[in-house]
Amino acid sequence: MNLLDGDGRADRQGTFEAEAAAFDPAVRAEVSRRRTFAIISHPDAGKTTLTEKLLLYAGCLDVAGMVRGRRNQRAVTSDWMALERQRGISITSTALSVDYRGVRVNLLDTPGHEDFSEDTYRTLMAADSAVMVLDATKGVEPQTEKLFQVCARRGIPILTFVNKLDRPGGDPLGILSEIERVLGIAASPLNWPVGLGRDFRGLCDRQTREVTLFDPSARGSLVVPTTTCRLDDPADTVLSAADRGQLQDELDLLDVAGAPFDRGRFLQGQVTPVFFGSALTNYGVEAFFDAFLKLGPPPGARRAEGGPVPVDRSEFAGFIFKLQANMDPKHRDRVAFLRVCSGRFERDMEVTNARTGTKLRLARSHRLFAQGRETTDEAFPGDVVGLNSTGDLRLGDTLYAGPPVCYEPLPEFPPECFARLDCADTGRRKQFDRGLYQLVEEGAVRVLVSTRPGVREQYLAAVGTLQFDVVQARLESEYGVPTRLVPMEPKLARRVGGDAAALKSLWLPRASIPTSDRDGLPVILFSTTFELESCRKNNPGLQFEPLS
Repeated sequence: MNLLDGDGRADRQGTFEAEAAAFDPAVRAEVSRRRTFAIISHPDAGKTTLTEKLLLYAGCLDVAGMVRGRRNQRAVTSDWMALERQRGISITSTALSVDYRGVRVNLLDTPGHEDFSEDTYRTLMAADSAVMVLDATKGVEPQTEKLFQVCARRGIPILTFVNKLDRPGGDPLGILSEIERVLGIAASPLNWPVGLGRDFRGLCDRQTREVTLFDPSARGSLVVPTTTCRLDDPADTVLSAADRGQLQDELDLLDVAGAPFDRGRFLQGQVTPVFFGSALTNYGVEAFFDAFLKLGPPPGARRAEGGPVPVDRSEFAGFIFKLQANMDPKHRDRVAFLRVCSGRFERDMEVTNARTGTKLRLARSHRLFAQGRETTDEAFPGDVVGLNSTGDLRLGDTLYAGPPVCYEPLPEFPPECFARLDCADTGRRKQFDRGLYQLVEEGAVRVLVSTRPGVREQYLAAVGTLQFDVVQARLESEYGVPTRLVPMEPKLARRVGGDAAALKSLWLPRASIPTSDRDGLPVILFSTTFELESCRKNNPGLQFEPLS
């Protein structure tokens, strides 16, 4: 039955309501100790550093950058690709699952560069909350603003970490004002810095008025020792009289003019709690993570065709939000990232793919730690499970057991950049085709094949040109295929629809390029909007739709 047809919607809504009444208490208990969040920021704001420090405080690192592993080997964390390390930026989203203070924390590290926005947007669909990292010296930057708007449209609660307080030029009051002015959300600081720049040495909890001062001898890679004192205890000499007076004045100002924090408004995405610190030196990082565990929401009901699906229903359901090839270079496998949304996931269970209606047995499932993984026998809502894919899974696929479920589709964006990709070594054409197919499955780029008679050309279509560099680098490093990239003039791509007779007599401008996508559907590349409009005018029986 099509879930969107007629009474199907009402029938499914009634089914979900009936399932909610028969909840699984074990699932509900596990859900209460899950926190699944994504980190968003502009490049170089400190997102990856903050991610690494969570691993440090969760006990997954002995020192920052050194992951505990077999024979004390050095292992990778969130930026595991060679190209990520060469360029110093996050290129692909990564899932990290750690246990911290009795809570299972599922962290989704997202690329900061705008050319990888599509991957970031898909990952945000799998998050229950987001951490927004701001550079104290730069404030709200363009990419942060774009990602914030995505979270705001979905109503995702956002916690803010103002990073790099140890650098000169930071203005905490100015940052709060900028958040409210640019992003249109109330900003409520829950702690306040003691000193700025090189003098940044502590934080004051606004609620308890307890001051935590950091030991400057242990910076960066180690957990920082601290000393605490009471702001309202003048007999305590840990804090100087001058610092105490200045801090008290600043807090009094915030109490009068600052936005109050309300948990209900936070969960509705109307106010963001703000924390200050320095991820590089670890100052304020532990306090932020502890607050996140208290404030961050556990997984909740998720929208689907037929109405929201409760997390504690008796049957499993989840969706694929990411595909990644060659995470294990020894096996050249493909991993599908499954966000568990309801019920209990069990290894070797049989599920149905809502897109195809086919049955799948999930025999190989893994708990993910960036590039690393370990076999997992069960998972609960909020968890991210890695599934070995043989090409039968696509981005956005819903997998379910029991009554049918189909979650809302993942966002897609029309490409704006195009280039021809040639295999530079004809002897490795087979590897070129296989590698390109697997990379296209990940959703980073689209491949369009020329349909001109006698022409065997393949074109890349992407949101940003940096994605082309990634495809070339990965084809060479992971498949041993050198390539040549030729930029193209076309700026517009339109999928053509209509009856067979009209398609057969399709009129095209001379400069346009006829192609087909991976499903064999016709796609035309145009250099200008004038070409597109001319084509529309001369083909009144056809529809020209953006690729989305």
